[in-house]
Amino acid sequence: MKQFNNTEIAFRSKSNQDLNRAYWLFKIIGYPSIVKIGKGFTNFALKSHLPINGIIRSTIFKQFCGGETINECEKVTSELFSFGIGTILDYSVEGKTSTEDFEKTTNEIIATILKAKGNPAIPFAVFKVTGIATFSILEKYNNLNNDLSENDKLEFQGILSRVDRICKAAYDNDVPVFIDAEETWIQDTIDRLCVSMMNKYNKEKAIVFNTLQMYRHDRIEFLQNAIQDARQNGYHYGIKLVRGAYMEKERERAIQLGYPSPIQATKKNTDSDYNKALEIIIDNIAVLALCAGTHNEESSSYLSELIKKNGLEKVDKRIYFAQLLGMSDHISYNLSNDDYNVAKYVPYGPISEVLPYLLRRADENTSVAGQTGRELSLLTIEKQRRKG
Repeated sequence: MKQFNNTEIAFRSKSNQDLNRAYWLFKIIGYPSIVKIGKGFTNFALKSHLPINGIIRSTIFKQFCGGETINECEKVTSELFSFGIGTILDYSVEGKTSTEDFEKTTNEIIATILKAKGNPAIPFAVFKVTGIATFSILEKYNNLNNDLSENDKLEFQGILSRVDRICKAAYDNDVPVFIDAEETWIQDTIDRLCVSMMNKYNKEKAIVFNTLQMYRHDRIEFLQNAIQDARQNGYHYGIKLVRGAYMEKERERAIQLGYPSPIQATKKNTDSDYNKALEIIIDNIAVLALCAGTHNEESSSYLSELIKKNGLEKVDKRIYFAQLLGMSDHISYNLSNDDYNVAKYVPYGPISEVLPYLLRRADENTSVAGQTGRELSLLTIEKQRRKG
């Protein structure tokens, strides 16, 4: 099993000041009550136009984001690439509802694709469909039996057009693009959009990637059906494999509306299905491409073993590992040091508009068992090592 405990490699890009900032940040995040109070104060301060942008910029924003603009991300992109790690520019502005805003976001995503063109430091682009679409329309289209008005159909054509423009830009500029997974009650719509784009742009290789959340108990069957469809219709299926990000919301909604939960009964089942999916994907890599988005050491190690076992090259461009900026550097940097393909998600955007993403990161670190403790432990070991 591959080990990820070399903290000298994990934090070699970090100054002592960087280490201390990360240490205290994760220390604070480790207390859910403080996170809750901090979220309330931050939201209040922004609504009241209190001058807190500087504090946010120098702490949580600096840890988890690349900058406010694409150009501001260049420093982080260059630094990561100097250690063999790619950047996935993620425009993390959420909650927009107007066509004007959707068009602006679409153009921004295309700008990240153009930035990535011919640039080995930026191997992928990414977007969320809800960043360029009204949630309610995606939900209506999730159930094809719904009665759709002419306005609904017209609005959906606009969504389809924006998705197609992004995927066409990805194809024209040879930059693979991830389409992120979202809530189950809109995910069928997203899955269909993905397959439509793959049929169009993935004939030679995977340009468009769908995202599979393995905390759903139906995703192994979905994966097997996806592979069958790709083989039958002559296209490559790009897969970003994650555990998932909407678990609590999914369970609450299932209880409220009285339907069976789509979520795995235990974390062990999720972990098992994630690793099983890795096996299936590597076995079918001829028609697939994989980005394993995971902060899980066991799954990362298991994928490295599968690559070796199947006689694949570590540098095979069909297989990538990915983690979020500011987290799990012990996985990212140790894998890169061992010549695997690795990329970091680098969120960016105006501080006030990226805040929902940042607060969700804080929430996830408090709710994912062991995440904050693991980060703190590794940071502590490295701080002590440097003191000698």
